[in-house]
Amino acid sequence: MHSLAIALKVGGHEISGSDDEIYDPSRSNLKKHKLLPESDGWIPDRINKELDAVILGMHAREDNPELKSAKELGIQIYSAPEFIYLQSEHKQRIVVGGSHGKSTIVSIIIHVLNFIGREFDFALGAHVPGFDNMVQLTDAPVIVIEGDEYFSSPIDPTPKFLNYHHHIGLISGISWDHINVFPSENEYVRQFDIFADSTPKGGSLIYCEEDGMASMIGSKERSDVHTLSYKTHPFTIEDGETFLLDGDERIPIKIFGRHNLQNISGAMKLLQRLSITKDDFYQAIQSFKGTDVRLDLLGKSDNTSVYLDYAHAPSKVVASTLAVKEQFPDRELVACLELHTFSSLTKHFLTNYKDGLRFANFPVVYFNPRTIEHKRLDPITEEDVKAGFGSENMMVFTDATRLEAWLKDQKWKYKNLLLMSSGTFDNLDLNALSNHVLENA
Repeated sequence: MHSLAIALKVGGHEISGSDDEIYDPSRSNLKKHKLLPESDGWIPDRINKELDAVILGMHAREDNPELKSAKELGIQIYSAPEFIYLQSEHKQRIVVGGSHGKSTIVSIIIHVLNFIGREFDFALGAHVPGFDNMVQLTDAPVIVIEGDEYFSSPIDPTPKFLNYHHHIGLISGISWDHINVFPSENEYVRQFDIFADSTPKGGSLIYCEEDGMASMIGSKERSDVHTLSYKTHPFTIEDGETFLLDGDERIPIKIFGRHNLQNISGAMKLLQRLSITKDDFYQAIQSFKGTDVRLDLLGKSDNTSVYLDYAHAPSKVVASTLAVKEQFPDRELVACLELHTFSSLTKHFLTNYKDGLRFANFPVVYFNPRTIEHKRLDPITEEDVKAGFGSENMMVFTDATRLEAWLKDQKWKYKNLLLMSSGTFDNLDLNALSNHVLENA
């Protein structure tokens, strides 16, 4: 939402906005562009008839006082996906969906297009090095969009990726999530089936053939739809560095992990539909540094590395831990996961994490009981977590200070630390923790 606001201001529009809580990087970015509200909170008087439209984000609730004012005044209300669609109605629209990998795939696509000098627009939620803002709306002929399956707005339960009306769609993989919105796996999976079925005649649908559910949906017969599949790109790892293999050619890359090799293949397959040659792709991918908080290297020594990753859903946790273990097979792995999302803190969902930390030598889970209370969920115990993960030997912490002390007390020589969360480990200073680990490696 804040990136959309910035993009519209850059495009010459007069923009204002509201939120009850604004954190970095949103706060700093809005302040830089003189868009930061004078005060946090919902103030109905901000809504007046001079506004052309209100764009409604998911953070506002249906009973939001500003939303109520907009309705009473008859102001046009859009969800962000609806508005982005209207701004790109005459463009070729590319939408990347999936339970995992979509941010990275979109990031690779826009990196390659930028590298070879193509004109394009884009919209995604993660920050990509080399781009100042993560929404761009110009007169470019193509737009690349990260499309998730979550509701478009509090008053529009349409999954976001359906409101973009893609010409080229990609499904990276499907793993049940958002159980507060999709209480059953069948209902969750059905959204991707609808997405695939909405591919227009003459359009393209791309899917990962190594993901069972994506393959089942993607390979279904659809009239006059061009269907393509992809799988993990051939690769090799030498001395902690990953190379793509193309015949006898070895192409060095800066990211790693089988899931990222899948993401690279998906982006490459999609870019072929835009007439990007293999040689251009391989030249461009070598300089791709990844997406923020996706296996971010916080620091390293000769025998130890510390990574921070956004992984929180079961499939992402498995992919990230396997990635670090395969990249450094001679090092032990301490994998520390914070349970922070609604799904991950729901007792009956914990079984979806079974064996999720199996590639870690030292599996660690942290959760804050106060977060569970805030989300109005039933309490969970340390034993519930161990049972859900199927690991009696894992360490479980409910106090961030104790977690930090335990991590600092470990012997770190020839060990890696992987920190995984969509939260902040209750504001732990992760850079200071990383420095301590490396100083004692």
